[in-house]
Amino acid sequence: MFAKLRERMGNVTSSQPKNKTGKKVVAQKIEIAQKTNEHGLDEIPEQVFQCTSLKTLDLSKNKLTKLGKISQLKELKSFNCDENALTSSELAPLSNLNKLQSLSLGKNRLENPTNHQFPSLPSTMKQLKLQGNSLSSIPKQVCSPNMKLLEKLDLSFNNLAEVPAEICNLVALTELNLDNNMIVSLREEVGQLTKLKTLSLKNNYIQASNPQAIPASVFQNTLLIDLNLHGNKLSSTELNAFDGFDAFLERRKKVKSKNLFGGALVDMSIDLDLHGNKKLSSTELNAFDGFDAFVERRKKVKSKNLLEELS
Repeated sequence: MFAKLRERMGNVTSSQPKNKTGKKVVAQKIEIAQKTNEHGLDEIPEQVFQCTSLKTLDLSKNKLTKLGKISQLKELKSFNCDENALTSSELAPLSNLNKLQSLSLGKNRLENPTNHQFPSLPSTMKQLKLQGNSLSSIPKQVCSPNMKLLEKLDLSFNNLAEVPAEICNLVALTELNLDNNMIVSLREEVGQLTKLKTLSLKNNYIQASNPQAIPASVFQNTLLIDLNLHGNKLSSTELNAFDGFDAFLERRKKVKSKNLFGGALVDMSIDLDLHGNKKLSSTELNAFDGFDAFVERRKKVKSKNLLEELS
């Protein structure tokens, strides 16, 4: 398959018509280079590196262990290398991609990064996805002051037990996904992410504790409107008792957001998901005090996703 891809890129130069400036040839080679995902590649074809004006590259679902001469692609803005076999020590070439804005390295072999293994990332980065690896800690390069433009960070499905204090360096961060880790609590520094709007902590180990697992500053000092705590050992009553949570609820009312999960006050929700609670039947739920008000509210907004059967 690699040979066929290389042949296709080579044939563009030899057999395709070319205008005076060669723009047609360049465009055709770029188009082919952009379609290198799911080819079973164990190395990046040399012809890809010749497309120096390439802005988007998808090499996902291959068998890559190295990035080769990718640092030659100086115009690259978006790079998807999900589902390969890259380790932290092979990422160094990425530090030279000075226009890179979006990087996805999900489901590779990144684990236990040391300071010299994980590369410095371009200061132009706006979106970083490292989901589905085996990271036991967040690389300090990810939380570097250099990453002041980063808006979206996905660290779900790793082995993280904590979020470092340096997270506060990500001053532009609006979305943080920490699903399916081993996090027990968040630091106060998360509350310094003043632009944070979405925080997902599904399937962690958050529970009511003293001091509380989610600091009041996270609710009070950020722009948080979407919070997902599904799969944690935290009841709605315990969550509502958290210091600062009332500020979060008030903010949601103002923006009319509808996406609170895993511990919402009934008077805030129009979408209620109780799937997996096998000991609660629809009849028992309907008998809850105040549940009729919730049902009436859903009718008014024409929501159609109420779970009818909970057994």
